[in-house]
Amino acid sequence: MHFRETQVIYLQIADYVCEKILLGQWPPGERIPSVRDLGVELEVNPNTVIRTYDFLQQRAIIFTKRGIGYFAADDAVTQIKSYRRDQFFATELPVFFRTLYLLNIDLTEIEQRYDAFVKAEFN
Repeated sequence: MHFRETQVIYLQIADYVCEKILLGQWPPGERIPSVRDLGVELEVNPNTVIRTYDFLQQRAIIFTKRGIGYFAADDAVTQIKSYRRDQFFATELPVFFRTLYLLNIDLTEIEQRYDAFVKAEFN
């Protein structure tokens, strides 16, 4: 995984875990990779993965079964969408709106490009 310098690594890993859950690759109620396995996969220190998993547990996205491992919560998708929507509206959307205004970009063009993106990436 290529990490950006603009955000701490454990939050980037949290986004990675959330994306896996949202895409159905790690279904709710199912076991997710162990701290060690995810650390090896992403080439990060296991302590960083522990910090990520603690962060996600605090948001009720994952939970642990003692001695068994970590699992995606049954309502993980709802929790992730709520968390990520709040994050998007607070941090990314204001920058996006500013760029639209400065470049005089019409929302209809954004809508067309969005539809094309969804069709190309998710169909």
